[in-house]
Amino acid sequence: MATVELTTANFDEVTGRDGIVLLDFWADWCGPCKRFAPVYERSSEKHPDIAFGKVDTEAQQELAAKFNISSIPTIMAIRDGVIVFAQPGALPESALENLIEQVQALDMDDVRKKLAEHNH
Repeated sequence: MATVELTTANFDEVTGRDGIVLLDFWADWCGPCKRFAPVYERSSEKHPDIAFGKVDTEAQQELAAKFNISSIPTIMAIRDGVIVFAQPGALPESALENLIEQVQALDMDDVRKKLAEHNH
């Protein structure tokens, strides 16, 4: 599955479904974002079971503000509707693959339990 451009109109629909969603917060003027784009695209082709979304922070300032995006690119991983990773900076291809493996290996029942404990 190729990358999907996310907007305020389709963001909740794409990120709220079960499974893994990776997000790339980027902007057209950002050099590191442009260098990371082909890495992200290749990864999306290797993992058709994962949704790969791109959020243009210039066009989607409301989404960028909602997630406190202050540096781009920022990579975010969501699994089963829960944000499990968010970090600014372009990742090398090996690190992106490693991130995907770690998100796939998460015990989501354990993640939800820890979140519930943290929120009390």
